Amino acid sequence: MKKILQLLLLASLVHINGFAQDVQQKVRQYRKDNEAKIIDEYIKLVSIPNVSRDSANILRNAAFIKIMMEQRGIKTELLSGISQNVNPIVYGEVIMPGATTTLAFYAHYDGQPVNPQKWTGGLKPFEPVFIDKPIEQGGKIISEPGTLLPQWRLTGRGSADDKAGVMTIINAYDALVKSNIPLKNNIKFFFEGEEEIGSIHLAEYFQKYKEKLQADLWIIADGPRHVSGKKLIAFGVRGDVNMNLTLYGAKRPLHSGNYGSWAPNPALLLVKLLAGMKDDKGNVLVQGFYDDVIPLSKSEKEALSKIPDIEETLKKELGIAEPEGGGKSFLELLHLPTLNINGIKSADVGELAANIIPTKAEATLDLRLVLGNDVNRQIEKVIRHIKSKGYYVIDREPTDEERWKYGKIIKITHGEGYNAQRTSFDIPIVQSMVKAVQTTVDYPVILLPSAGGSLPLFLFEKWLGAKVISVPPVNYDNNQHAENENVQISYLWEGIETIAAIMVMEHKK
Repeated sequence: MKKILQLLLLASLVHINGFAQDVQQKVRQYRKDNEAKIIDEYIKLVSIPNVSRDSANILRNAAFIKIMMEQRGIKTELLSGISQNVNPIVYGEVIMPGATTTLAFYAHYDGQPVNPQKWTGGLKPFEPVFIDKPIEQGGKIISEPGTLLPQWRLTGRGSADDKAGVMTIINAYDALVKSNIPLKNNIKFFFEGEEEIGSIHLAEYFQKYKEKLQADLWIIADGPRHVSGKKLIAFGVRGDVNMNLTLYGAKRPLHSGNYGSWAPNPALLLVKLLAGMKDDKGNVLVQGFYDDVIPLSKSEKEALSKIPDIEETLKKELGIAEPEGGGKSFLELLHLPTLNINGIKSADVGELAANIIPTKAEATLDLRLVLGNDVNRQIEKVIRHIKSKGYYVIDREPTDEERWKYGKIIKITHGEGYNAQRTSFDIPIVQSMVKAVQTTVDYPVILLPSAGGSLPLFLFEKWLGAKVISVPPVNYDNNQHAENENVQISYLWEGIETIAAIMVMEHKK
């Protein structure tokens, strides 16, 4: 009997692997036959400005994606929020008769603000072109593309983060349908337009459309693959919140010669305050900053030990001789909370510099959270630290009375932010998805307990009771959030194959 069971299991595995290989071959062939059409459509999408708070153009993006989906036979609608002037969700679904598993696919179509003057090499944020390699490495624009080469890159804001997710999801479905590959799972599509401003209305959407958005597994197509280029599955993400600090000096700019030894300089006070938040090894000195971190499980630590070491590659590429962390590895540090200075400002520098004592100094802090941290607790830790340095903390402009009374005044405001999220390795449907992705490559897929970046995935758990996994589609050196953003063409093609394999994965409840 035991031998019979073993033979049946072997036959089942052969069947599954054969089906997976057939799917991959057909999807790849469909893509090869339609490359020009697929990429031309994508260029049009990337050409639409997508800064989150640019409502008019955000609506253009949503309308374009809706048409993309409808042209592929997907039942599609724009979901509206409860609040006014909310960027819409582009939602679609394909319900298969007899299906017992529902998979939901998420990506966002909005992007970070742009400063066109910082884009170099002739690149412009919303005029996509092909380049032969990154501009920072001497890349050049391909003036007459002709045959599309997989190592080329397409530039433009959102080309990688995260219209690439939208593109790979929609075209994966299209490739399956056009290749006559049977769909056994219900498929839901969910494309957000406010991720880059903290998904500030996502909870509203989840509460309003809770029943519509139920799924056995949510797959997030966002973020970069491993530095080695290998495919990666992330089981969690960091949380995130920004804190804005404004430190005040005199009510008007003062001559630095006449007042330089008497009037407090807010720029100097701010940099001293910030410098005191970390030691020389990069460890955060804010009391209790690491206390509530939930450590990795045994299986998560084991997964980390199998991930290729890329630190020397990164140090060489980025020109870093000595990283922070006090000897902790890159992967260890990914699973700890961070305190980062996003930007600092006080008066002018360079040719515009004047011999003055500035009236104020400002900084924006970026706090990345891991499992166990709470947004409000983490903010309070930083505020307590600042108060311990003798600062009077307010959340508005100071009054004259406060200026006369307190020697050190700082205004602190912050965004809503969100907590970290992590999904267990051991959930059966998650294991089924991992097996599906593994069928697309001949090396072990990298399993990462938590990615370094942030997405509001804890909201999926809180409001939908959902299981959430991230499958990043793009190259790690894509310059997301920065100038010269780009996506390597081969990653788009491989992303389509990955998503297609997940869409048709075998899972028995």
